Amino acid sequence: MYDLLKGVRVLDLTSVVLGPFATQYLGDFGADVIKVEPPSGDIFRQVQPSRSEGMGAGHLAFNRNKRAIGLNLKAADDHARLMALLKDADVLVHNMRPAAAKRLGLDPEALRATYPRLVYCVSTGYGSRGRYADLPAYDDIIQAASGIAHVNAYADGAPRFLPTILCDKIGGLHLAMAVLAGVLQQTRTGKGCAIEAPMFEGLVSFLMAEHLSGETFRPPKGNIGYNRILSEHRKPYATKDGFLSVLPYNGKHWADFLNVVGREDLAQADWVQNAGQRSERVGELYAVVAAVMPERSTADWITLLRELDIPCSAVNSFDDLLSDRHLADVGLFQDIEHPSEGSIRAIRSPFWVEGAAELPDKPAPELLPSDADITWAER
Repeated sequence: MYDLLKGVRVLDLTSVVLGPFATQYLGDFGADVIKVEPPSGDIFRQVQPSRSEGMGAGHLAFNRNKRAIGLNLKAADDHARLMALLKDADVLVHNMRPAAAKRLGLDPEALRATYPRLVYCVSTGYGSRGRYADLPAYDDIIQAASGIAHVNAYADGAPRFLPTILCDKIGGLHLAMAVLAGVLQQTRTGKGCAIEAPMFEGLVSFLMAEHLSGETFRPPKGNIGYNRILSEHRKPYATKDGFLSVLPYNGKHWADFLNVVGREDLAQADWVQNAGQRSERVGELYAVVAAVMPERSTADWITLLRELDIPCSAVNSFDDLLSDRHLADVGLFQDIEHPSEGSIRAIRSPFWVEGAAELPDKPAPELLPSDADITWAER
């Protein structure tokens, strides 16, 4: 972790993945994050495997660099403890639905007068100004609603979820950016603000940035969908002994690749060297790549393509990542001693800040009881 956000106090009422992922990154940059959970703990603490109750692998992966206390926000004493923490907080972040936040007196309207410099950031399933505002949402729901499951369909057209918590984690990045923008506003003006970062709108904008395509223009110029991404030949290619991702991207890449595989007839073709025309017919070039890949081994292709400076990579499995030499160079996976869980493998903050001291990450916290002494760190 680093101390770029040292002194910024974040009261974190989020749960499961989206919010904890966001606040973990804030903690990575040095914010003082206090996570408020129900007395039984965030449900994601129970994600298995685990060594002890409430300290599962999911919790350990999404909650480094923060502290945690269990409060029943429907009980007067615990609610008062929350408000005492809020008094000296810079940021309040949650992912409750609007109606639930309002019932707890934690909607922006209820807090604005008392805490005028508070940065209030919320990530819900759907934006508060639309008709879906109070619908529940999790990653699977937003993968379906946003078009992600459709664009990732099987060959027979059946929609398919990506096997990662994609929408929660992208939503978490959006939420972290919202907090940082709010803190900058607070620093400049001394005033707070309320920022909403809904999952549905965030993921639709994420997906459609390239796929709006022909529908960008009024009237439309061509079809919706980015041709390169949707090409049936855009995939990891079968080599003689495995699979390889290779992406000749600019005119030089394509000329070098086509020359080396004996397709000189295409290498200097006008449509190949014209970026606009190439983008419309790139599926034809991907078909050429697919046809020649089985002629060599994965290792031989990597050696050749890297000599030509053409982007490529073997297709790594989870196990491959754990033994990847570059990741070992940068120390992404670290064996640490957790105060309660003993020896564990942890993922460090992925950032590197030149010229700043890199401090040890704090491992994901145990849940303190509601009467525990927890206060903000000194600024």
